[in-house]
Amino acid sequence: MRTVLNLTRTLYGFESRRFDVCPQFIQVLLWELRWRRRHNGGVAEQSFRRTRDDHALETAADYVELIEDLIATSGEARGSDLAKRLGVSHVTVTKSLTRLARDGYVSYQPYRSVFLTEKGEALARQSRKRHKLVLDMLLALGVPPEIAEHDAEGMEHHVSEATLNAIEGFLSARAR
Repeated sequence: MRTVLNLTRTLYGFESRRFDVCPQFIQVLLWELRWRRRHNGGVAEQSFRRTRDDHALETAADYVELIEDLIATSGEARGSDLAKRLGVSHVTVTKSLTRLARDGYVSYQPYRSVFLTEKGEALARQSRKRHKLVLDMLLALGVPPEIAEHDAEGMEHHVSEATLNAIEGFLSARAR
């Protein structure tokens, strides 16, 4: 009986004692639970997947911002420059650039300069805007500039669009 109660709570969000407990019913519940986990993933799995995707986008945003900076300051972005600025190995940069090229953010060939695609430029602009909004909010709260800059770099990647819109509204109302 306890198994049925746990299964009904897991599958349907409530505990029910109204079911006649029979082996066929338990088999159906177990089959549905396995099917849901296989096709939808559990709640924890979906949460981890979202976090993993957020980190992948965070890495992509950091790379495209840095590539844009390097192109603006020195006219080109090379893998060795990225490795030096990010403090990672050349192998790590190569893997990341391969992934960014696969996802359409950069145009890249080994031992050549790296260029942003339109998609990469759009991500860089979006990332800079997010960074500026979070930084301005932290400064408006009275956080010292060097701490605000450091904190904004980490926070910008994990703030929802709704929160960014609220920050933008707050800052524009404050400026009036």
